[in-house]
This record gives sequence, C-alpha cells and structure tokens, in this order.
Amino acid sequence: MWRVKVRSGPRVEKHRAPTPAEALDLAVREARVLANGPRRGTVTTLARDYAPQQQVAGRVELSGPGVRAGIDVRGDGEAEAWTGRVRRRVVEPQERETPFDAFRRVVAQSTSVDP
Repeated sequence: MWRVKVRSGPRVEKHRAPTPAEALDLAVREARVLANGPRRGTVTTLARDYAPQQQVAGRVELSGPGVRAGIDVRGDGEAEAWTGRVRRRVVEPQERETPFDAFRRVVAQSTSVDP
C-alpha cells in the first residue's frame, strides 16, 4: 500500500493509494495545490527573521515499498523535491524540468523493476 501525507501548517491529511502511479499522481496534485495557495510573509521568532523562502509552508510525503520522497513548498510558493527518510537529499531538476517533474522522475526510477 502506498501512502501520501499532506501537511499544510498544522493540518495533516493522510491518503492511501493502491498503485505507485496513483500515489504519484495524488502527491503531485496535492503539491501543486499547496504551491498555488496563499503566500506567507516574514516570520519573526526570538530575534530571528525567517523569509518566506526559508519557511516550509507545506509538505507532501510519498512512501511505499522502498520509496520515501516528497515535495516541500516554501512560503513564497516555490517547490523543492527530495528523497530520503532520515536524511533528506534535494532532487535537482534537470534541464527544463520542474520540481514536480524531478519528483516524478526519481519516484518512477525507484519503483521500476529491471528484467
């Protein structure tokens, strides 16, 4: 079973999908909704300012057999794909690739089976 967890501020939604393709489509769709949502302003905490691009306003996590990846949406609406469980590694988009395309690429590579 594939799981997609969507975090937006304090709200957390958990979804399940029977196939990797459905889970991937759901994760990308939810990440696009977060990226098109409201922007955040600068936040000040205990004498430190956090600009919108330093804040993770929303996160979509995809997990399944052998796969742990996600997309972080920053406070300014920019997205960043990552992989990993404990230590996250940013997925760099290749030429003309969006962060959503990069996310699809790494998840598809992780779920493909070589003959």
